[in-house]
Amino acid sequence: MAELARFWKPLEKKELLCFLCYRLCRIKEGEKGYCHVRKNVDGKLYALNYGKAVAMHIDPIEKKPFYHFMPGTESFSFSTVGCNFRCLFCQNYEISQAYGGITGEDLSPKKIREICNSRNVPGVAYTYTEPTIFMEYALDTAKLTMKDGGYNVFVTNGYMTTAAINEMDKYIDASRIDLKGFHDNVYKDLCGDVNLEYVLSSIKELHKRQHIEIINLIIPGYNDDEEDIRASSKWVKDLSPDIPMHFIGFYPAHKMLTTPSTPLETLKKAREIAIEEGLKYVYTGNRQDEDTESTYCPKCGDKVIRRFGFGVVENKLDKDGKCPCGEKLNVIMDLERYRKRKRPRKK
Repeated sequence: MAELARFWKPLEKKELLCFLCYRLCRIKEGEKGYCHVRKNVDGKLYALNYGKAVAMHIDPIEKKPFYHFMPGTESFSFSTVGCNFRCLFCQNYEISQAYGGITGEDLSPKKIREICNSRNVPGVAYTYTEPTIFMEYALDTAKLTMKDGGYNVFVTNGYMTTAAINEMDKYIDASRIDLKGFHDNVYKDLCGDVNLEYVLSSIKELHKRQHIEIINLIIPGYNDDEEDIRASSKWVKDLSPDIPMHFIGFYPAHKMLTTPSTPLETLKKAREIAIEEGLKYVYTGNRQDEDTESTYCPKCGDKVIRRFGFGVVENKLDKDGKCPCGEKLNVIMDLERYRKRKRPRKK
């Protein structure tokens, strides 16, 4: 069910500019943008993937991974086909880089709302592919989720424009952003000629508005050197030492089947470097290891959220995110209180 898109403006001769993401596609009449899901029809831009869910599941929020936002809860997770990246290592390339047409099940925002309410699922995660490219669908769903008191989270590559982020800020509570490396080579060679500076800009803009967490997929031979890890960790720390950072392991996939998997020891070393640089909350992922998946109080050092896999085994924090020692951690436990802090009421 194609829907008139947002984030575009007309140019000459029925050409138009899509400014949803930093691809900034100039799309001629009858053609599609880089994502293959936004099409110029008679001088107007349409979102072809609106209401077409190609993947859906109820997941733990920790699987996204969000470790500091509503820990221990479940989210209705879904996506459409399409992406604005061309990652050679994509685990979901069958749907993110599927160009044979728009596939998926008809699933309206209202139907998603009904599923969440009937199954007592407290939030929605826009994930699996890149949610930026189904922004209209996501925002319409998020409006309904918010009305019911539920949360909304983006699992994103961070390539959306500030104009898109301004709209997201009304309905999206938190974003988990990929920082795939800290030099242009990884982004240009492995992700489809992506500009790192635009990703960093979006991370900064999202951080101003909402809770964020950052992951770094460590790919052996590409971004696993200490210099790269230290530089990215320092950049995140300078933005805020309270931002959770996740170093996750690579598995051979798509066009990188001969690249070896990331050893747990490499992830642990990356974690040590990030802690040395001053980050308070650093994790490993895609490898089961309770010690480096769990959250520790920066003041007393106690293990306050114990995790294994995607499950929370124990949580010692109170509703304000305070440790028994009294230290306040950057963990969102109460959605209503968080929203009041995030968007203070006007006097």
